Amino acid sequence: MLVLSRHRDESIMIGDDVVVTIVDIRGDKVRLGIEAPQSIPVHRQEVYEAIQRENRRASETDSETTRGVRPPQEERPAREPRVPRGTGPRPHRNEP
Repeated sequence: MLVLSRHRDESIMIGDDVVVTIVDIRGDKVRLGIEAPQSIPVHRQEVYEAIQRENRRASETDSETTRGVRPPQEERPAREPRVPRGTGPRPHRNEP
């Protein structure tokens, strides 16, 4: 773990895209401001862990619920009914 000392209004960079700024210090609490692209989720650790637990629970439930269930078959275009041999019209023959 990297441990850094920062004063109020000072920042640290994480990679090229994430800036963490010390916004306020009150007693034993530090307020952080975090600037990150929207593609990078930012959560408090307890929220992140709750999301992970819920995702695991949902994936276990889905696999148990859907076990043995087949995916729907693609709809195929209707075929014309087959006429059994010998029951349809006979071809026309030209007789001399």
